[in-house]
Amino acid sequence: MSHDVLTREIGRTGIMASAVGLGTWAIGGWMWGGTDEAAAVRAIEASVEAGISLIDTAPAYGLGRSEELVGKAIAGRRDKVVIATKCGLNWHHGKGNRFFEEAGMPVHRYLGADGIAYEVEQSLKRLATDHIDLYITHWQDPTTPIADTMEALFRLKAEGKIRAIGASNLSPDELSAYLATGGLDAIQERYSMLDRGIEQTLLPMAEPAGVSTLSYSSLALGLLTGKVSAARVFEGDDQRAADPRFSAENRQHAADFAAALAPLAAAQGASVAQLVIAWTIQRPGITFALCGARDPSQAIDNARAASLRLDAAALALIDAAHATHLAAIR
Repeated sequence: MSHDVLTREIGRTGIMASAVGLGTWAIGGWMWGGTDEAAAVRAIEASVEAGISLIDTAPAYGLGRSEELVGKAIAGRRDKVVIATKCGLNWHHGKGNRFFEEAGMPVHRYLGADGIAYEVEQSLKRLATDHIDLYITHWQDPTTPIADTMEALFRLKAEGKIRAIGASNLSPDELSAYLATGGLDAIQERYSMLDRGIEQTLLPMAEPAGVSTLSYSSLALGLLTGKVSAARVFEGDDQRAADPRFSAENRQHAADFAAALAPLAAAQGASVAQLVIAWTIQRPGITFALCGARDPSQAIDNARAASLRLDAAALALIDAAHATHLAAIR
């Protein structure tokens, strides 16, 4: 295992960040059965201390709660982190399309200039910073032309409130529209060993254009760690309770996958989760892998994957274990 944390550039912006990033959806508590705020702050601090500079959050993660916890944790460390947050999911007005309800609040998809201008100010306050390094449209708004959305984002960039522009949860047509503006720096998409569809759709468009790709759910909501036992009971609003991927049968497939990789993990001085993360950031077209952590031990474990380099033989073993044990998971 190398001891150097792998860093990469966001698009062609000159902004460098750790190839493994901390995703903070779970820290916000929503759809994860609540959160322990003290542990969440310590997890963020531990990530930064372990060399992770990329921290991804969003207003929708707990209706601002995740951003507030990130802001609290990075106080005095702002120069050590690259903050990615998002816009376009809001509960402040009824514009755009109603998308879902969170904590009794209707959340809408809206990427009009007025909505973005309001949202960025709220995020800056919650994060306790004067700029956002990567500002991402969270989900796309069919009521607003992408060119109009980008015009608003270009304005924020000129004002120094954001440094780079990203878009998430895209169709190929939407990505084409963003690329046509000439200002897109990154996309953020669901990608893991169980979710590889973008290899045929978005990645062939993004990479030649110099657009970075951030994967989210890189560990498939924890399933690929092999640590979610068949006896585990998901509490509260934890989304995994109703997710077919977390059936007892699929958890067993994941456990078998982890067992198959145990000898390789031992030889590498790594955990199975670290192997999965390292595999992810070595996939063609994947620039950054976002991984959640709810306590310091998880954060440190994920961070170590940024120092792990897998050779061809190791990658072949992982691919074989994937084909044998994970192919049946749907």
